[in-house]
Amino acid sequence: MQNNNGSNRKFRFNTDSITHSKGFSAFTSALMAIFLGLIFGFIVMLVAIPENAVSGFSYVIFGGLSRIGDVFYFATPILMTGLAVGFAFKMGLFNIGASGQYTMGMFFALYVGFMWDIPGGLHWIVAIIAGMVGGMLFGLIPGVFKALLNVNEVITSIMFNYIGMYLVDMWIQSNSIMYSSPTSRTRYLPMDAKIPSLGIPGSNVNLGIIFAVLIGVILFIILQKTTFGYELKATGFNKHASDYAGMQGKRNIILTMAIAGGLAGLGGAFAILAPTAIAGSSMTYEPINIIAANGFNGIAVALLGHSHPIGIIFSSIFVSHIQRGGTLTSLVGYKPEIIDVVIAVIIYFSAFAMIMNAALAEFVKKRLLKGDSAPEMSEPDLKEVE
Repeated sequence: MQNNNGSNRKFRFNTDSITHSKGFSAFTSALMAIFLGLIFGFIVMLVAIPENAVSGFSYVIFGGLSRIGDVFYFATPILMTGLAVGFAFKMGLFNIGASGQYTMGMFFALYVGFMWDIPGGLHWIVAIIAGMVGGMLFGLIPGVFKALLNVNEVITSIMFNYIGMYLVDMWIQSNSIMYSSPTSRTRYLPMDAKIPSLGIPGSNVNLGIIFAVLIGVILFIILQKTTFGYELKATGFNKHASDYAGMQGKRNIILTMAIAGGLAGLGGAFAILAPTAIAGSSMTYEPINIIAANGFNGIAVALLGHSHPIGIIFSSIFVSHIQRGGTLTSLVGYKPEIIDVVIAVIIYFSAFAMIMNAALAEFVKKRLLKGDSAPEMSEPDLKEVE
């Protein structure tokens, strides 16, 4: 009887250690936010066109499965911008300038693709590295302002979104090699400047998604297993305590923003250097003075993934999946923007889902596990029962 009691205690200890962990709480709260957001989206569809609500919602849920290549292609840039936002957030910095860093990285990649003559096997690799450098430069400047002048990074980085957008549009339109006036967009990239395709028919998916996932895993290892990662998280939790402990806060701020900018710049490079399903073509950029949406989608992905690199990987794929399905809702009369409403609601719910999750867990614990709250017998009492 004592053995059974010991095994029960061990089982309770194991389950408690899992269910009370921060990671489990973040995971369940994200699931709750997704569930509530999808339910809200279905209600919106039901109000808009009641007779097509079920078919439209089925497109949202399952439509991406028929376009799995595009799901991974469109997940790549928002995965990288999500990592850029999440990585900075671990340091206690809100990198809202991912759009500008993404756009600058895209331009640097385009410039190398069009203007540099590099042997075929290296051209796309150098273009990707150039994209990372472009993003790093645009992340470095707000980091310097924050570290040395204590200027709020939200203000500087969001202003650099506009600066980057206007600079890139001006540079592209003034370059006759890159820009095609009749089509009002960039020309097709040379074949050797494009990232190799993964060969999925009818999609733009390429090696970029593999690189992006590997980068997410590397960031997880850096944050969890290295001194630098520990310093970043410690500074994010308490800047004054980390300074007192001798951690170089100013250096870490600059380095963090530079790395975050480089991640977003890689997202721009992965997006623009992609081949298309049409032979001989590539992705193009149209300079129309609009801030890149992928930067703000990255913020949503980072929030949904709770700034955890692995969580961001899965949340980016999920967001891309419902976006691809959302574009199919037009077949039954809905505007594709319906999916933006769903994503916005999911992010809204994710902001306080952990609070709801804690309340729900407490309710379940009181109601369903009421029997476990009985006082355990002491060892002398057990001997008397025997």
